[in-house]
Amino acid sequence: MGERITSPCVGLCSTTLGDPVCRGCQRVDSEIRDWPALSGEQRRSRMAELDRMRAEVAGRFLEIVDAASLEAQLRRHRIRFRDEQPPLSRAVELLRVGRDRIHDLSCYGLVGHDGEDAATLHERITADLLAAAERRQALLPDLLDAPTLDP
Repeated sequence: MGERITSPCVGLCSTTLGDPVCRGCQRVDSEIRDWPALSGEQRRSRMAELDRMRAEVAGRFLEIVDAASLEAQLRRHRIRFRDEQPPLSRAVELLRVGRDRIHDLSCYGLVGHDGEDAATLHERITADLLAAAERRQALLPDLLDAPTLDP
């Protein structure tokens, strides 16, 4: 049996609406299209790139003060995450799902740098993520244009 295809998809694909970069997972349209054709190592590399970008952007707005609480809350609310996913990248997904229901960030092991609520943090992080993903788009090769090896 082949390797399981792990995906950063969060089920909120805006590329179907014409966006060149998905607002949900921050992948470019060609990257989403070609994801199943990537090798396991290519997928892991791309996932790590996305995690680094999310952690960098989220780190501008919030801090993890208790990673164990964050993980416990993610499990409690059945929010999907990967073991190797950095806590700040996990926090991005938590805010996406719970931004309107989270009243006290400290219960989730988080603190906002400017004392902002979860919804405001999500809005600011999402805007910066989209800008970072658009910059990333220019650096990614289109897999269909890449040379391939004949079997």
